[in-house]
Order: sequence, then C-alpha cells, then structure tokens
Amino acid sequence: MAEPTTETTAALDSPLDRLGKTLRRGDIALALGIVCILVVLVLPMPPWLLDVSLAISITLSVLILMTTLFIAKPLEFSSFPTVLLIATILRLSLNLASTRLILAHGHEGTHAAGDVIQAFGGFVMSGNFVIGMIVFAILVIVNFIVITKGSGRIAEVSARFSLDAMPGKQMAIDADLSSGLINEDEAKTRRKSLEDETTFFGAMDGAAKFVRGDAVAGLLITFINIVGGIIIGTAQQGMTLGDASETYMMLTVGDGLVTQIPALIVSTAAGLLVSKSAIVGSTDKALFGQFANYPRALGVSASLMVALALLPSIPMLPFLLLASITGSTAWYLSQRQITAEATEAAEAKAMTAPVAEEPIAKILHIDNIRLELGYGLLPLISDEKGPRLTEQIKALRRQLASEMGFVMPSVRIQDNMQLTANEYIVRVKEVQAGRGDIRPNMLLVMDPRGDKIPLAGEETVEPTFGLPAMWIAENYREEASFRGYTVVDPATVITTHLTEVVKENMAEMLSYSETQKLMDDLDSEQQKLVADLIPNQISLGGVQRILQNLLRERISIRDLPTILEGISEACGFTQNIPAISEHVRSRLARQISDAHTSEGGHIPILTLTPEWEQSFAESIAGQGDERQLSMSPSRLQEFIQKVRQTFERHAMLGEEPIILTSPAIRPYVRSIIERFRPMTAILSQNEIHPKARIKTLGQI
Repeated sequence: MAEPTTETTAALDSPLDRLGKTLRRGDIALALGIVCILVVLVLPMPPWLLDVSLAISITLSVLILMTTLFIAKPLEFSSFPTVLLIATILRLSLNLASTRLILAHGHEGTHAAGDVIQAFGGFVMSGNFVIGMIVFAILVIVNFIVITKGSGRIAEVSARFSLDAMPGKQMAIDADLSSGLINEDEAKTRRKSLEDETTFFGAMDGAAKFVRGDAVAGLLITFINIVGGIIIGTAQQGMTLGDASETYMMLTVGDGLVTQIPALIVSTAAGLLVSKSAIVGSTDKALFGQFANYPRALGVSASLMVALALLPSIPMLPFLLLASITGSTAWYLSQRQITAEATEAAEAKAMTAPVAEEPIAKILHIDNIRLELGYGLLPLISDEKGPRLTEQIKALRRQLASEMGFVMPSVRIQDNMQLTANEYIVRVKEVQAGRGDIRPNMLLVMDPRGDKIPLAGEETVEPTFGLPAMWIAENYREEASFRGYTVVDPATVITTHLTEVVKENMAEMLSYSETQKLMDDLDSEQQKLVADLIPNQISLGGVQRILQNLLRERISIRDLPTILEGISEACGFTQNIPAISEHVRSRLARQISDAHTSEGGHIPILTLTPEWEQSFAESIAGQGDERQLSMSPSRLQEFIQKVRQTFERHAMLGEEPIILTSPAIRPYVRSIIERFRPMTAILSQNEIHPKARIKTLGQI
C-alpha cells in the first residue's frame, strides 16, 4: 500500500488541527490573549467566565511574585514592565466586567457577580458590611500609600542613578579594552549588559506609574459601585436603603478585594525587584545570608524579647518561644563564624608565598602610553553624537600598523582630578610628552592660510602643531566649512595630538619583546632568513637598534623581509650599527623615494654645496663606532643659519623640500638639523630610487 505524500498529509489536516498549530505559536497566543482582554472592556461577561478570569488574575500575580523572589538579579526578569502592563490591563478589564454585573444584577442577590466575588465579600465582611469596608479601606491604603509609593520612588531613583553612572561605566569598559584587560567580545557583552540595565530601570520607572494608576482606579471604581449600586437598587429595583447598601457593599468589597489583592501582590513584587539592584542571588539567600553575618544582632533581639516577656500583663509564652529560637540561632551562627575564622587563619598561616611582592611588582609597572583626562573630557569616551575617542584610538593603532609596520602599545585612559576640567596630558613611559586644553562641546577651526577667523568664538592655539585656531559653537560648522576652514571635533584634536606624540616616540616604544614578536609574526617562508641572521650574524638587540633608527626618521618597517636582507648583506662587511642602518636605507630606496614624492610626481630637493660637503667630511673624526662630528661651534652656527634662511625662503613659495647629501655625511647632517627642524627629511644619494623624478630647488 502506498504511503501518503506530504501534500496528502497536509490536506488531511482538519481545521481543528490547523487551529491548534496556530495557537501553539507564542506570538499568536499572546496577541489573542490581549485581544480577549480588550474585548472584555466592551462586551458583557457571564458570572462563570468572570470566576475563571479572576482565578487567572490571582494566579498570574502569585507567579510574578514567586519569580521575583527566585531570580538572582533584576535583569533576569527584564520583561517585568511588559508583564506588569498586561496584568494591570487584565485587572482593570475584569474590574469593569464585574462592575457591569454588579450594577445590572446586584438586586438579584450577592451571587450576581459570580461565586469568587461572593466568597471574598462574605469572608471579609463576616455579616457586617461596616467591618468589610474598614478592612478594605486599610488594604487599599497599605497598597496605595506604602507599597506603591515606595516602589515607585525606588524605581525613579534607580533609573536616575543608572543613567548618571552610565558614562563612567562605559569609560571603565573602554579603558579596560584599551589597556588589554578584556577583549572585544567581552567588552561588547559588558556594554550590552550596561545598556540592558539602563533600559530596564528606565522602563521600571515608567511601569511604577501603572501600579499607582491601578490603585487609584480601584478606589474610583469602588466608589462608583457603591454609590451607583445604592441608587440603582433603591430608585429602579425598589429595594430598601438598608438592603441595597448591604448587598451592593458586599459585592463591591468582594470585587475590590479580588482585584486589590492581586494588585497588592504585584506591587510587592515590583518593590522587591527594584530594591534588589544591589543584591546578587535569590532573595532568601541574600537576606538570610546577610542576617547570618551578624549573630550579635540576633542575640540582642533575643535578650529584648526575654525582657518583654517578663513585663506584667504581657503574654509570656510567645515572647519566650521567639527568644529561645532567636538565641539558639545566634549561638549557632557565632560558633560557625568562629570556626570559619579559625580555618581562614590556618590557611593564611600555611601560605608560604610572600603577599607583599605582588603590590611592589604592580608599582614598578610603567605604562608605555597613557592619556590622562580632566573630568570635563570624560564624556568624549562615550560620546553618542560624534566619534568616540576610544574608537579613534583603535583606528589609530590599525593605521600605524598599516603605514609604519609599528604595533602601537595599548593606550591606558584614566581620569586625573589634578587637571582642570578641559585639560588632557599624554604621557610616554610616565613622562609628559604632550598637553592640551580643549572644549568638549565645541569645534576647533583653523584657517589654512593663517588669516584671522571672522566667527564668534574663543581664540586659542592648536595643541599639536601650535597653530592659531578658534573654538566655535557647533551651529557654525556649515559656515566654517563653506569658508574653507579646517573644522575638527574635540576627540579628533586629542587623537591627532596622540598620533604625533606616538610618531615622535616610536623608537622608544619598540622594545626588545616587541622586536621579538615582529620576528615571530613573519611568514614561515621568512623564518629561515631570521634563523640564519639571528644570532649568527647579529643579535636581536642589534636588529632592534636598526629598526629604532629607521622609526626615528619615520621610515616604515613594514617591509621587514627587505630590512632583514639588507642587514644580512651589511653584516658581511661591517658590524657598525649606524653603517648597517645606512645600508638598509639604501635597500628601501623605492619606499623612501615614494614617501617623499610630491603631488607633482617629483621629489623636491636641496643639496649641499661642495664646500659644505667637504667641510662635513673633514670634520668626522674617529674610527668605527667611535666616529663623531667635530666641527667648530661657529661653523655649526653658520650652517644652521644657512639652513633656516633657505627653508624660510622656500616655505614662502609653498614648498617643503628635502636635503640631499652624500651617504658618508648624511647621519651627521641629520644629527644637527633634527634639533631645530625635526620634520625635515635628510636623504643620501643612495636612497633616491633610479626611477624617481627629482627637482632641484637650490643649494645650501
């Protein structure tokens, strides 16, 4: 016999099966439930269905309370505001349905609104509607004034404190990420948890208004039921005032209790949830665990209850029973505490490792790069409007790795209360390398032509290069851009300053371990070259010094295989580190020439006159590593003056040339010029690639 196909099976599904599959979907079931709640607001409900609905309402409120008690932290019940709204709408709709039944059929007897309302009213009133009204009024007062008001205030304060603490917590996460204490995934998880916490407490602040509004609505509905019921009973149904008052008050009290008791339970759950923000673990473990930490408090309480039991006219048995229980618990907890302290003391005595070494090691640690911010600049770390400072620093690390082949160390960001609000300091190995003062809510504007900026703002000096600039309001951004000015946000000002500081100190930051890591990260094809070179021809420290020499003049070390090949070649005829560095530079001629090629496609150069070339060559004294420049001070001052005059003349023409010398004297010319023009490139003739186009602008 042939098996039915999928199409045949689908066709055999009955409408009831398809309906069951649809209802098993959570979103459909929730939508239908909300629709049913809204329908109750319009259509009348029979008493038996009202009984079932009231039972569901009470069960839901108890479930909410138990869930609140057993969760470990508030975010585990992040859907509480939504659940609270649904429970509130459910109670109000049932309140309206019961009101409709009470006013329409109350004259028929106390069973008119169902058995649940009748049972609650009869149990509380005990045949006296005055007692019932007093008990109901006390219950409403407790819910409205004590629990609802208190939980609402806690929710409001928690939301405000959570929002105020968010920038500081985000700064701590970004600082841990920048310093390498956590990875990107953990930082993302902590940011998500922080956002969820802030959103939750903000939603709880609004949800507390639902609870308070529900209590107010319960009072109004109770008043309407009593007044409206008595009027309908006496004026329309012919009942006496006493019968109408007793019947409608019993129904109203029963109805109020059936709705106010779940409301009281949910209000208690809301208060427990918002007051649990600083407690970790389920409520019973947190509370009992903290009470257990103080057995003396239990002992004093037991003594007080014994004293109360001995007072005349006070029943002795209840107080003595509680005193014995509390005193026994205090004795047991104190003995357990003594045992735990003895165990901890024995474990501490058995430890042989010195505990004082770890703090000393931490004190000796030095941050390679540290950015200290005044308290007014802390929002830049978590700025939602503009670029975040931490994101720009991460982009800077990638940029330096791509351009220079240098892996920038992690930047530690911390606040410094000794700085002014808008001040920052960049430190390299604990030594100040840069300082600036910026305006976090403004924009820095600079005129490339150096003219005065005709905008309303605060005149200042750009902290990186010392150029004249102006701080302007953000609403002037479009006007400044239209005038052709350079517009920079505060985070970019700090990042630019940090970039220049790092580039100036790359040689110092390239440590021995970082050099070893660069060797280890080379491709497997290059590992044979590394093995042949280190340590047979040169030590790793020698390679580090050569790479530092290149970085000191801002030459990229990304082409590490070519650099190592150049070192290997130079080691065949010299062990002098400066000489090896010069040979490596000649091997990088293509890269160096390309870096100094202008937009016109040529390298603008200034050469030394033969007299200066000969003067430098004759002034070099010593042999090998002892070689040094021994030119007279007056001659050096004359050379410096010539260089300054020549560059000032070409700067007025908008040109920034390089200085070209012979290979033998290039390091010594560089050692002089870097003291007063550190950004000027000094190249030798061997570093100009044969295919590079040069343009000679003049001589020095």
